[in-house]
Amino acid sequence: MDIRDNVLLRLRPEIPSAKITDSMSSDEYFQNKTLRPVVKLQHNLLLAVFKNYISKHKDVFYDLNTEKKLDYIENAVHKDMKFRNSLKGIIIGQFTLDEFELYIKNSSALNKRMMDIVKERIKDNLLYFENANLLVAR
Repeated sequence: MDIRDNVLLRLRPEIPSAKITDSMSSDEYFQNKTLRPVVKLQHNLLLAVFKNYISKHKDVFYDLNTEKKLDYIENAVHKDMKFRNSLKGIIIGQFTLDEFELYIKNSSALNKRMMDIVKERIKDNLLYFENANLLVAR
């Protein structure tokens, strides 16, 4: 393992709830061992990127009710391919070389897991976007 890989692994937060067991699938193992810690590490950047996405799309997000905001997040993450690819790059760029080799063997299924985790993290932070909008409006 090279220096970059060691540094990346040391930067990642531990997630006690992301259990690793012998009976889990390789995709679930990768999700709990790699994806969840990387997404948590990139949390602030992911929120900033989505805030920029909102801004680039004329701030219509802020005029929506809560249910529509959740739909907006869902559509942005799953249907806007340019944005989705940007999110994937933010996560994949934090993989070690070994993790990247595992990732490319089953990227389709792992991309789905990755985007689901990112989408949920953004949805769980709706209040952040409300507060950010209030600060801009002042």
